[in-house]
Amino acid sequence: MMKRKSNVHGRMRESSNNPTSSSSIPIEEEIEWEMRPGGMLVQKRTENAGVSAPDIRLRVAYGAVRYEISVNSQATFGEVKKRLTAETGLQVGEQRVIFKGKERENGEYLDMCGVKDRSKVILMEDPASIERRFIEMRRNAKIQSAHRAINDVSMELDKLADQASAIEKSISNGVKVPEVQITTLIEMLMRQAIKLDDIAAEGDALALKNLQGKRVQKCVETLDTLKISNARVKPVIVTTKWETFDSSPAMAQWEIFD
Repeated sequence: MMKRKSNVHGRMRESSNNPTSSSSIPIEEEIEWEMRPGGMLVQKRTENAGVSAPDIRLRVAYGAVRYEISVNSQATFGEVKKRLTAETGLQVGEQRVIFKGKERENGEYLDMCGVKDRSKVILMEDPASIERRFIEMRRNAKIQSAHRAINDVSMELDKLADQASAIEKSISNGVKVPEVQITTLIEMLMRQAIKLDDIAAEGDALALKNLQGKRVQKCVETLDTLKISNARVKPVIVTTKWETFDSSPAMAQWEIFD
């Protein structure tokens, strides 16, 4: 419990030596503070047992949007902010509540500040929160852009990897592949590697980028090996043997009639 001492004038203070002493004699008043369940430190108030404070309606202006919420008349502005979190999506630390031209602290009580039924308060988002959200939005946009770019490269690598597999299959079967076909495929893979290098990525996107980079490297190494194997393959010469036939023309004998 925290206590604060203050001098209060104009009150009677009982004294065993001078029971009639009065006025302008300072006395010490202890102010107690209490911790709310949400971790908020507020002034402890004395309430009559069994007496509950009535609820009031608050009109809240948040930009062009208007809200009306019902809260206890003896609630704190911090509790009002918690209610507004569900309405606006803003966390308590991101809210600034203005009443009668003054920003109110979380521990201030509504009734002590003069808030009555259907009073109007103004809700503003903390400028630091706006800046943080803007930075976060830009960061998310960059991540999404990186994911799309890496995805495009991945789809292109799938096609090139299929071509490399077809070349490998042909060479394994002893079929010589034109060297220009292998060289062209390597060049196309290197272009995809350059695209990957130009992508600014972080977090998960960086991991995907590195994964695709390894795919490119593996395909290029495979094609380099296939180029050597392809050079050792002897071309298959196909010769066509033509069958010859002896010419033995059979002259038909035609009978001539007059």
